[in-house]
Amino acid sequence: MSEDTIFGKISRGELPANIVYEDDQCLGFRDMYPAAPMHILLIPRKPIPRLCDAQAEDQALLGHMMLVASQIAEQEGFGDKYRLVVNNGAEAGQSVFHLHLHIIGGRSLSWPPG
Repeated sequence: MSEDTIFGKISRGELPANIVYEDDQCLGFRDMYPAAPMHILLIPRKPIPRLCDAQAEDQALLGHMMLVASQIAEQEGFGDKYRLVVNNGAEAGQSVFHLHLHIIGGRSLSWPPG
């Protein structure tokens, strides 16, 4: 389950990460393989495998993460010029089954993505 993923281990401090934000609900760190000058992963400390696995009781946590993502983009110097990506499931590109937001910015981003 998601407690045993690399992100679960990072959240518990068992593996190192280049942390840019942390509080009691979530943790933000630089992606090891960035797709843009700013590529930060934001994970909940609560192990939720995929977005579709979130429950009604996770609503405040998910909202908190959206606000934190904006705060991180501002802190990193990208203000309102960033993209948030959530991959839900393997066919959508999710490779680590611990919910995470990709906060991406610092280059021109095309549409549609993927």
